[in-house]
Amino acid sequence: MLTIYTLIPVSCLVAAIVAGLGGHIIGRTATHRVAITGVAISFVLSVYVLFDVLQGNYFDGMLYTWGTSGFLTFQIGFLIDELSAGMAVVVTFVSLMVHIYTIGYMHDDPGYQRFFSYIALFTFAMLMLVMSNNFLQLFFGWEGVGVVSYLLIGFWFDRDSAIHANMKAFLVNRIGDFGFILAIAAIVYVFSSLNYSDVFSQAASVENMTVEAFEGVNWKWLTIISLLLFVGAMGKSAQVPLHVWLPDSMEGPTPISALIHAATMVTAGIFMVARMSPLFEFSEVALTVVVTIGAITALFMALIGLVQNDIKRIVAYSTLSQLGYMTVALGVSAYAAGIFHLTTHAFFKALLFLAAGSVIVALHHQQDIRHMGGLKKIMPITYWTALVGSLALAGLPPFAGFFSKDTIIEAVHASQLPGSGFALFAVSIGVFVTALYSFRMLFIVFHGKPRMSEDELAHANESPWVITLPLVVLAVPSVIFGAIFAVPMLYGEFYDQSIFVLSQHDTLAHVGAGLAGQGGEISAWKIVLHGFITLPFWLAVAGIFVAWLLYIHRPEWPSLIQSRFKLLWQILDHKYGFDEFNEVVVASGTRGLGDVLWKFMDMYVIDGLVVNGLANSVRRISSRIRVIQSGFVYHYAFTMIIGLLLLITWFLIR
Repeated sequence: MLTIYTLIPVSCLVAAIVAGLGGHIIGRTATHRVAITGVAISFVLSVYVLFDVLQGNYFDGMLYTWGTSGFLTFQIGFLIDELSAGMAVVVTFVSLMVHIYTIGYMHDDPGYQRFFSYIALFTFAMLMLVMSNNFLQLFFGWEGVGVVSYLLIGFWFDRDSAIHANMKAFLVNRIGDFGFILAIAAIVYVFSSLNYSDVFSQAASVENMTVEAFEGVNWKWLTIISLLLFVGAMGKSAQVPLHVWLPDSMEGPTPISALIHAATMVTAGIFMVARMSPLFEFSEVALTVVVTIGAITALFMALIGLVQNDIKRIVAYSTLSQLGYMTVALGVSAYAAGIFHLTTHAFFKALLFLAAGSVIVALHHQQDIRHMGGLKKIMPITYWTALVGSLALAGLPPFAGFFSKDTIIEAVHASQLPGSGFALFAVSIGVFVTALYSFRMLFIVFHGKPRMSEDELAHANESPWVITLPLVVLAVPSVIFGAIFAVPMLYGEFYDQSIFVLSQHDTLAHVGAGLAGQGGEISAWKIVLHGFITLPFWLAVAGIFVAWLLYIHRPEWPSLIQSRFKLLWQILDHKYGFDEFNEVVVASGTRGLGDVLWKFMDMYVIDGLVVNGLANSVRRISSRIRVIQSGFVYHYAFTMIIGLLLLITWFLIR
């Protein structure tokens, strides 16, 4: 089985190398065949491994030792359990759909082979991350997805906006990664190991181990480690205030937007916190921070989605909001619900991004929804699949998003953690806002009168099968996945070997007990029936109704509302000023600091005092000493006598 485990990431790596180094030799068709075959092999093997794990066959072992330093061993190895195997299936499945879709979307792009190489490499890095059994390999995969996302966001490097976006993503993630690497350093200090099994087995024994952070103020090491780990997760999974890079990542081609937002980079932080549950569970301070940041992200990013007009940015802010829901689930110790929402979200979010790309291709890369409309009859497959994705995103039963999102809200309601009250308010209101902005996009793009130019309308037609096939395939799990897997993954023993939850934090057990009733069993049917009588369902219905009212029945009302609430609209349109703050304070401050370091530290201190100063000092001293080098023997004899007298005098005085 170790060979199979190794082939899962390596097949993607081989495909990336062949496409990247030999793509110009073998041609475009052979390149996408190699890349798709590599990812398809990974997907098939991941499914096989998942079924093997469900039979009780786990693996936690070393592949090889990379190096040793004192007591510390750096290893490459795999941890194969329900969490890693399930994530591998999701990552490879969505990546496979994106690879197929790319054939149609990037058909005429001159960087065709390079793009396939990048997305295969992206999949490899994510697989190394989720399958790791130690922090060294985790960090390798973590940085790998960061580097490849930089390459993909700036894929069209002739655009200034793309270069700005990929640099922004890279630098913002460095902030999170700084916290992440500090956490790893603290783990080595406290646990003297980088292996998950060693660290997790000692977590309970060091629960009360503290360090004096300030005079008279002691902090628990597990709290420090958990908070630093979460800083890393905030960068990768785009939580406020480290979220600013994600909307700008839309500068990359649509297939990579789908891959980043659905199954790879942004889900890395959610996966990591769930994997680190044995550490987070012993720090209520860290859990409180997690749930609060997640709640802020879920609500406030959803509100921005209401005023966006770029079709991809609407879906991007949807991703930010849904990542907030996942983070809230992690904060209330409903790790299984967070991972389940990650999984369902991967399906319907990839579907929505690829549907948006289908529209963009049909309208010759028009992305402003105000210049769309009436596409329902022209693009029926894209429309119906986008409708499925929107219903799943809104969380209506029995779509997959309903099972995961409602469970998160129920878990927050059951939590006694500080901050859970605010989180409940945020995720509940977020349901209404999510339904409103998702159906706003659907109604404006596909319903009403066409608002595009006559030329765009004349050439608009349904996308080719390489684009529509992935849409149809992704629509299937967006509908049925929740009903099939919700019970075992949320309330069963699916994650018992992968996720650790203290009994006093087990909110999902409380939710499950309420659903089961007296002596009953939980079923998908019970969950659906319960959903119809809960507040989130009616909030979602209200959001869809308001979207219909504003954008179908009374399309003149949105402009009136905008003029009436102009200040609020401007705040949302400016994204609460985060971009301006980053540009004026963070970016300008960093550039200013760089100028100071350059002009003072580099030019004056290093070049002026250290390098040139040392040289000038030697030159000045040499010029003084040079005068005594006369060439006369009696001068040298006199100097030797004076030196000898000074030495004798010094010895006598001593």
